[in-house]
Amino acid sequence: MVDNNLKESIAKLKKEKNAVILAHYYQVEEIQEIADFVGDSLALAQWAAKTDAEVIVLCGVHFMGETAKILCPEKRVFIPDLNAGCSLADSCDAVEFEKFIQQYPDHTVISYVNTSAAVKALTDIVVTSSNARQIIETLPSNAPIIFGPDRNLGNYINSLTGRNMVLWDGACHVHEQFSVEKIIELKKKHSNALLIAHPECKTVILNLADHIGSTASLLKFTSTSNATEFIVATEVGILFEMRNSNPNKTFIPAPPNDSTCACNECNFMKLNTVQKLYLCLKNENPEIYVDETVRLKAVKSIIKMLDLSRKLGL
Repeated sequence: MVDNNLKESIAKLKKEKNAVILAHYYQVEEIQEIADFVGDSLALAQWAAKTDAEVIVLCGVHFMGETAKILCPEKRVFIPDLNAGCSLADSCDAVEFEKFIQQYPDHTVISYVNTSAAVKALTDIVVTSSNARQIIETLPSNAPIIFGPDRNLGNYINSLTGRNMVLWDGACHVHEQFSVEKIIELKKKHSNALLIAHPECKTVILNLADHIGSTASLLKFTSTSNATEFIVATEVGILFEMRNSNPNKTFIPAPPNDSTCACNECNFMKLNTVQKLYLCLKNENPEIYVDETVRLKAVKSIIKMLDLSRKLGL
């Protein structure tokens, strides 16, 4: 629970500064409780693009703050902890990615949103796990494509579409760490439970899953499914919204390989706290900046995604 005094102080600062608080589903529960909007990467980008607020506080990781700033250069964008990075984004260095692209001329470059502004500037279309398959399927079936940086998501889309996209070899440390053996044990123990998994998971996990989808897709599935018990293979923060939306259902976090832990957390996401959020609003720091030359290139790939998502009804 958020301390009421702190909650009131944040509400007062928001009003004074005409600020909006956007939070990802993987944030700590206390932040999700007080955010103006909680969503996945696609929804956060869509919300940032349309908000009338002068200040955006993005409670997520660094690339999410960059995405908001790219879309809203006239707004000030803050993140509670500047050290909240992303292992997947870090796995794709822009200089090395550019060299990689040069090896495959005439390929359309599609990058997952979990990338730096510099990588987005090298990209033709940005995608999220919510819209990646649908956007890729708008391209001709024989179109040569580079997909980065998540090899697991790329492999999954290749398997669904029959394409042979060239994949950058990157991955998310959270989704890489799920234990197949422990998940199988959980499925035996909870025989009626459905395994739901994010497509950033390894193929061996996805092959066991009853449903595969983005955080938004997983949430929708748990609400519409007749099942009452779920094993959830994605970052544990999503369970807060799942339990709120479905109080009569049971959600079990899929465990990582680390034998000392029963759930799988993103240490970067969890760097943001309510206290840091308050100080961020109060001191207007740390602020997200994006080089204007980079921004002007990167924004094209994000706008392309938003336009296609709109046309596809996503």
